[in-house]
Amino acid sequence: MESYLLDWANLLLRWVHVITAIAWIGSSFYFVFLDSSLTPPVDDDLKRQGVSGELWAVHGGGFYHPVKFAGAPPQLPAHLHWFYWESYSTWLSGFALFTVSYLWSAGTYLIDKSVMDWTPAAAIAVALSFLVVFWLAYDAICRTFGERKNGDAIVGALLAVLVAVAAWLACHWFAGRAAFLLVGAMMATSMSANVFFWIIPGQRTVVADLKAGRPVNPIYGKRGKQRSVHNTYFTLPVLFAMLSGHYSFTYTHPQNWVVLVLMMFAGAAIRQFFVLRHGFKLGRNAHPWPYALAGVVAILGVLVWLKPEPVAEQYAMNSGAGSAISTGSGGQIGYKTVQAVLEQRCHLCHGAQVQMKNVRLDSPAGVKLHAQNMYQQVVVTKVMPLNNATGITEAERALIKQWFESGASVD
Repeated sequence: MESYLLDWANLLLRWVHVITAIAWIGSSFYFVFLDSSLTPPVDDDLKRQGVSGELWAVHGGGFYHPVKFAGAPPQLPAHLHWFYWESYSTWLSGFALFTVSYLWSAGTYLIDKSVMDWTPAAAIAVALSFLVVFWLAYDAICRTFGERKNGDAIVGALLAVLVAVAAWLACHWFAGRAAFLLVGAMMATSMSANVFFWIIPGQRTVVADLKAGRPVNPIYGKRGKQRSVHNTYFTLPVLFAMLSGHYSFTYTHPQNWVVLVLMMFAGAAIRQFFVLRHGFKLGRNAHPWPYALAGVVAILGVLVWLKPEPVAEQYAMNSGAGSAISTGSGGQIGYKTVQAVLEQRCHLCHGAQVQMKNVRLDSPAGVKLHAQNMYQQVVVTKVMPLNNATGITEAERALIKQWFESGASVD
């Protein structure tokens, strides 16, 4: 029953998390696009009001005319929309999902004893420290170098090093799948912390000063803009880290931390292309295609690098199933051969004593019922066995593949 309830909690939290993330990322992307696409106002009245940029757009059958003021508008409106609950809801639902999916069963999902053999409590403490320490380090870098000459370039370089170090540590301390997710979570935590500690407080200070008739310090707008831009560059790397858990060929690679860093670099470079693309349309920048090219080249390089090696034909020498391997007529893999592999690699979690996810693979009927799912999890995505806790080999995966594709007979 506990496993069933956790599955429901995982599903519902994931649903909420995706919905709120779409809202947050959508508003972030829109405002970055808006800032890049504003043109000086044409109307003299707008100029007198202090408008520094405007945009005409058409959407959903209507025309829209957003404008941006260089400083404060002549009069504050009665109602201001604040963009922050999208961020907070995304982080809260994401942390709850991380707790249910990984921290609750840390011994299963967070720990890979072949990587680091430690207690669940220690693994949880270190995982949570990633969220805090990365934010503190990132924030210190921004405070120290963000307002210097060429500060953006210095901050960018130091952040790249910081992310690479964090990726290396995570992949050498945690199960690969958990490590990728953890690196994404620490960056997402910093994104939400930027909103909570810098962007919204700065905006509140500006609004309070305007209402009180005090002069507005432009530093608040500058800092908020800087952190907002950082958030938009974090977005694609974070999304890759979150989605990679469905594709084990990324996080199971021996140099998985390099895979993660390269793919995050590709995401940031491609995001830079889209940020600059709108300015190019307005004649402000050179064409930003080199950034897109760099991202695509990085992705193609990883794709070629991770290309799987051909599996040896002699299963008996490599699979660990030993003399149990046999074939049926026509060279097909027999059920007894597959059963020997399942007994050794799968029955620990899907046998008579334990039935994770209500799946049993210790009988012909159970194997037949779950053959499709077994093929997907063991052969296609290679998610199972989880963290490869039972040491299944590539030859054994190939054996199951051949058995399934030849009809998945249990006779």
